[in-house]
Amino acid sequence: MPGPLPAWHASTQDLRPIAEKVRAQKGRLVALWASDERTGFALHVAFALRAGLLWLTVPLEREHPRYPGIADLFPAASRMQRAAYDLLGVHAQGGADHRKWLRHGAWPAGVFPLRKDFDAKTSFEPAPDHYPFIRVEGEGVHEIPVGPVHAGTIEPGHFRFSIVGETILKLEERLGYTHKGVEKRFEQLSPEEGARLAGRISGDSTVAYAWAYAMALESATGIELPARASALRGIALELERVSNHLGDLGYLANDVALSFGFFQFSRLKEQLLRVHRELFGHRYLMDFIVPGGVARDPARMGALAEVLAYIKSEIAALRAIYDEHAGAQDRFIMAGQITPELAAHLGLTGVAGRASGESYDLRCDHPVPPYDGLGVQAAGHIRGDVSARISVRFEELAESLRLIEKLMAELPSGALRAPLPAVQPGRRGCGWVEGWRGEVFIALEAGENGALQRVHAHDPSWQSWPVLERAVLGNIVPDFPLINKSFNLSYSGHDL
Repeated sequence: MPGPLPAWHASTQDLRPIAEKVRAQKGRLVALWASDERTGFALHVAFALRAGLLWLTVPLEREHPRYPGIADLFPAASRMQRAAYDLLGVHAQGGADHRKWLRHGAWPAGVFPLRKDFDAKTSFEPAPDHYPFIRVEGEGVHEIPVGPVHAGTIEPGHFRFSIVGETILKLEERLGYTHKGVEKRFEQLSPEEGARLAGRISGDSTVAYAWAYAMALESATGIELPARASALRGIALELERVSNHLGDLGYLANDVALSFGFFQFSRLKEQLLRVHRELFGHRYLMDFIVPGGVARDPARMGALAEVLAYIKSEIAALRAIYDEHAGAQDRFIMAGQITPELAAHLGLTGVAGRASGESYDLRCDHPVPPYDGLGVQAAGHIRGDVSARISVRFEELAESLRLIEKLMAELPSGALRAPLPAVQPGRRGCGWVEGWRGEVFIALEAGENGALQRVHAHDPSWQSWPVLERAVLGNIVPDFPLINKSFNLSYSGHDL
């Protein structure tokens, strides 16, 4: 895991040359955020390099904090820069887009809720949200606004389509409706209390977030995990991957009227979730991973082995049905295509990235225990359409089942948890975990008296939501739900 990280500081003048060098070396932007340092502000940028992770800190002035924007080098930085301004008032110079992103009408302009002098109990009257969408003009062009409230249990997000006939000319997203002050809440918690909050940032990725937070805290304190705890964490993370891929494969079938696939994959997912509840105490594995290790030792691993063996046999048959169903393949193939060149330019990661030739997988590239001894085989495809994203899910399902089987067979004995010492003020650490959707990143800095000075959580959906806008171009409006589901991005993890 990443150890206690040194303070890699750079001036505002050095930021762009460093970013340009990272880009030239085919490095990637992992996250961009800001913090209130009381005497000033700081911009933080995490880059993924072949050698590992670079966490760069750029001190900013207290009055008029500003820095050169990097969205022209890393397009995914645009919304991160806008969010950093909404929350802390640090300004990216030279950026093409300075519209608000998270603020909506929940707090007025000129108020920055992540500054230390902002009282978290402050409330404001809801204000009108005049967001300047980009309009497409021309003969026969129409707009279709969808959301932010949707049918079913989907979280809120606004999608504005510009179309001619049924063909999509432009899609513009408006997110931030689920912003709930998570990062401000972290500042009111002890490091141990923060673990429960981290596991609830995005409910379908609770293991990935809990592990990333625990890794950040463990790296800040310098402890090492017991071998049994590492293996059990790996089992839980792969189970989370399996359950989500089962659900997605069912819903993708549902979106093309293949109800048989929807019912079969829903049945398999429900069987697995019931075993989760029996063995781990929670259907979605919440509160299993804790700082220092895991919270409990699952009993009756034989029951897990049985249900996984059954799922393995079922998905082999179901994949054959998916691959041979002419109606489904007609809808899947070439829908929502992202070429490898575009994926690389936009920084696409995770399932969608691996379906477009971006083969990054932290379990292979920068493995931590127990992955350093498993020989993980990353899934991959290059066509970048809905069909490719489905293929990646099937491949990852098979690999996850293999990994769980191997981890259970070689499960070491020993302690479940190592004592967590008090984290010293100013110490910082990070967690970087390959969740089922992609890379989950958490950066943590300890404050005085055992408090958390700053915790930043980053969901891979930050990199993927802008790519969805490009994936739908030239497709027809009825294919949007299918393309959207093939990415299956998080609102909640994005709108902290």
